[in-house]
Amino acid sequence: MTGARGGASSDFKRDLLAQLPTLRAFAVSLCGRHDQADDLLQNTILKAWSNQESFTPGTNMKAWLFRILRNDFYSELRVRGRELPDSDGHHTAQLSVQPDQHAALDLKDFARALEALPNDQREAIVLVGASGFSYEEAADICGCPVGTLKSRVNRARAGLRERLSLAEDDDFGPDAAFHAAGRPAKSG
Repeated sequence: MTGARGGASSDFKRDLLAQLPTLRAFAVSLCGRHDQADDLLQNTILKAWSNQESFTPGTNMKAWLFRILRNDFYSELRVRGRELPDSDGHHTAQLSVQPDQHAALDLKDFARALEALPNDQREAIVLVGASGFSYEEAADICGCPVGTLKSRVNRARAGLRERLSLAEDDDFGPDAAFHAAGRPAKSG
């Protein structure tokens, strides 16, 4: 830097360095921990240095620096308030998402197993399990007694479990639509 700007920059640097002890003391009083206070102080210095053109020479640098430090501290508190402490990774592990390829393969297996069912069973399980109709509504749509439709749905569920090699209480796939096909429909 040359000329007046170079002189202003060295004045800024000198004034900034002169405020470090009081800034650090203020940071410690806010944070309560020396390591966090040092991080806060470092962020304050970096922000002040990168925004020195917004500082008006001749005004109160101490107040300007304290305001930067204070604003940075409260911004960090707001961010931390929205974060969940998870040092052991327990919560993160629960948020994991199954890879798409498993669901795609499960869906293909399910579609093949569904297609292999007899037409009357496939129709019944789709109406009750996937479309959400009650047994009575599905029986009315199929033109058969409710007991016949319940029997078709039960045989379809058993056929799907057998074709997919699932135990009675196994879930199939990560999607709720798969689970709905295996649960009894609500009556009424």
